[in-house]
Amino acid sequence: MLYLASKSPRRAELLTRLGLRFGLLDLDIPEQRQPGEPAEEYVRRVAREKAGAGLLTVLATPGAVVLGADTEVILDDRVYGKPADEAGAAAMLRSLSGRSHRVVSAVSLVSAGREAQAVSESEVTFAELSETDIAAYLATGEAMGKAGAYGIQGHAERFVSRLNGSFSGVMGLPLYETSRLLREFGIDVSAPPPAFAASAAASAGGPGPRAVSSSAPSDV
Repeated sequence: MLYLASKSPRRAELLTRLGLRFGLLDLDIPEQRQPGEPAEEYVRRVAREKAGAGLLTVLATPGAVVLGADTEVILDDRVYGKPADEAGAAAMLRSLSGRSHRVVSAVSLVSAGREAQAVSESEVTFAELSETDIAAYLATGEAMGKAGAYGIQGHAERFVSRLNGSFSGVMGLPLYETSRLLREFGIDVSAPPPAFAASAAASAGGPGPRAVSSSAPSDV
């Protein structure tokens, strides 16, 4: 059984695109960079800790595999986590305005006898943002709960003048790397995504796709 150790609706949505059935684990893992810790290692560590903590909660489940992930925005070696308030979000967006930043997304997969990890790094370039642009984006409510105070899949997509890397990685779960890890653990990701399966089944007059998640996410 596959479990996603995350409260992020975006990660659940992305994992669903692989056509998998999975359970959700609601964990509270501290996300605090240690003094002198390299930014990428911090992202890797948090992903490992999420997966490891998740595995401890489902060890009694035969064949349990837990996926943990972390995604951070990095500019000049500063890690931009989730803003505490709108003022913090506005400050982050001002810093990113007109500049290129890195988005590092680490994925860890663990079972009772195995652990593996993959990392995706993307470069995102923002256009120059006016105070009006920033205020309008904050009014959408999308900035809160997201690393770097933006979600590329939402209204902030119009700020991105250039993306070199993985769109799904910037969203929070790089699907190429995730698929590769899952195959290494013997989890089949060759089935068509649910939306495609539903469309194909409807055209053929057959049954719809199987459920792909045991529960719905409730938090970011």
